Amino acid sequence: MESPFRIFLADDHVMFRRGVRSMIQGMKGVEVVGEASDGLELLRLLQEVNPDLVIMDISMPNLRGLEATREIKLINPEVKVLILTMHKDREYLYHALTAGAEGYLLKEDADGELISAIQTLRKGGTFISPLLSTQMADIFVDKFRPGGEPLTAPEEPLTVREREIIKLIAEGKSSKEIGELLFISSRTVQHHRANIMRKLDIKKTADLVKYAIQKGYVMAMAH
Repeated sequence: MESPFRIFLADDHVMFRRGVRSMIQGMKGVEVVGEASDGLELLRLLQEVNPDLVIMDISMPNLRGLEATREIKLINPEVKVLILTMHKDREYLYHALTAGAEGYLLKEDADGELISAIQTLRKGGTFISPLLSTQMADIFVDKFRPGGEPLTAPEEPLTVREREIIKLIAEGKSSKEIGELLFISSRTVQHHRANIMRKLDIKKTADLVKYAIQKGYVMAMAH
């Protein structure tokens, strides 16, 4: 008998996770093996539950979905990732695919397309929300047209850990709180903070926050 296809859910909205779980539970040969409310919790649980597929949002506390996708692919490239999000921007779609995600599904399409997306990824395919098919075509036109400038991700000077830290700083957390969340010492947090400010040539915390908002690490409305 074939072993069940193991799925892990990561989204900071409990009710949404419950809705996704209830849709998945009706599928044959599929099992939800765990849930997380943020990217760091997801990474901590990943090796314990060993899923075949992670379904997660882009906008999550502590570590966003795009960074979490890159980390998942480093930990275990065999784990498939389906981004389930409200973000329709072509840039988000592009960065999700370049981070290693096999699927990108809009939350507004989830009722009609989630089962298809899971089945497609399970068979080794790629799934893009029908509403984004035009953006997907544009990405490939830009990337492969003769003499065209390829669409490339902007250079990111910060490491994944530094991006985690700048996000938490921007959310108003202290070095002690950040250390507890990331399981590192306050001194290490301060060392990372100094490196971030040096790399970005930033002197004030307010400018760090502004940078985090501009890069999309946190939402401006949170401040």
